[in-house]
Amino acid sequence: MKDKEIEKLIKAEVVRQSEGLEMIPSENHTSTDVLKALGCRLTDKYSEGYPGMRYYGGCEVVDAVENLARDRAKKLFGTTHANVQPYSGSPANQAVYFALLDPGDTVMGMDLYFGGHMTHGLKVNFSGKWFNSVLYQTGKDGYLDYEAMAKMAVKEKPKMIIAGATVYPRIFDWEKLKAIADSVGAWFLADVSHIAGLIVAGEHPSPVGLADVVMTTTHKTLRGPRGAILLCNGKESTPLKKVERQRENLPTLIDRAIIPGLQGGPHNHQTAAIAVALNEAAQPAFKTYGQQVVKNAKTLANELTNRGYNLVTGGTDNHLMLIDLSSKGVLGAEAEKALGKAGITVNKNTVPFDPRPPFSPSGIRLGTPALTTRGMKEAEMVQVAGWIDQAITHSADDKILNKLSIEIKAFCKQYPLPA
Repeated sequence: MKDKEIEKLIKAEVVRQSEGLEMIPSENHTSTDVLKALGCRLTDKYSEGYPGMRYYGGCEVVDAVENLARDRAKKLFGTTHANVQPYSGSPANQAVYFALLDPGDTVMGMDLYFGGHMTHGLKVNFSGKWFNSVLYQTGKDGYLDYEAMAKMAVKEKPKMIIAGATVYPRIFDWEKLKAIADSVGAWFLADVSHIAGLIVAGEHPSPVGLADVVMTTTHKTLRGPRGAILLCNGKESTPLKKVERQRENLPTLIDRAIIPGLQGGPHNHQTAAIAVALNEAAQPAFKTYGQQVVKNAKTLANELTNRGYNLVTGGTDNHLMLIDLSSKGVLGAEAEKALGKAGITVNKNTVPFDPRPPFSPSGIRLGTPALTTRGMKEAEMVQVAGWIDQAITHSADDKILNKLSIEIKAFCKQYPLPA
């Protein structure tokens, strides 16, 4: 690379990832093939529109790339339609709002401070400023309270209900959520960004066939590039023709929301990388990977519980856990910083009914997708739990944290990033 400044920074990030433990549950390590697709000449091509209906010439190759990505997504998740053009998860969720709602309509989503996402109705986000958002919470035990959600739906009469989370360690009951949406005639959007890879691996139930629209990012547990996919069932899309807001027209409504509604030309290199990741996820080895992610998370959760840590909901069913550090006398931000010095990357996070503000919360969020990609299993999770405990217990002792950092760097050499 001729730009030595950027090359130096890229290499520094590779070293940081290689020598440490990436435990933010929304992060993972992509394969070499995904990276190759991201760095290819497809990035040079403009292709507004859809295959066979482009506004630019010379799209024969990118049409084939996008069709392949769409076909792989439909087959992998079991839907009749897939849109692989969203730039990321937030724009994809925005497209669903654009397709199915009018400004001012009531939407019902999970409160950010109880595990939801900004685009599920946070008041300072577009979803809370352009729409009348009502937010549901978990119970004090950290579990979703479906009865309370049903009562809220009857009271507020939302036009759309959103289910999905950025930090919920348990299984979503899609049937109950569908019943709640149906009880008030609401659209049902399932945001499975965090758990898509686990759904593919059979480690979490799928909302396909229950939710009207399923949105997933393509990184996280799916282990692809940054990007997103919108999935639904219905009649064949006719994106050049306006249609009524009916379930059978969902493919057209979604496609028209992406373009011309919200986006211009898709990122063709990203689409190719998504296609690569979907093909990888369709292989038997990916199911083994997903199973190991959950095994590792459960082992880590049990080890931390045995060491006196308070896990929200008492454990995990998926790839992540949320730890309330109140009883340890350490703030989430302090723990994040201490763990970072030791070489373990997590993020500070609010816990249900947290009395503290978001930038200085009581908890931390961590998960096992990236560690599992590097080949770590249950025995390694026991070791990792010990390091986490030492770093938090000695969060103010740089000497101990530096010692841990040396140990972790040596450990990580045994588990290189994908070649």
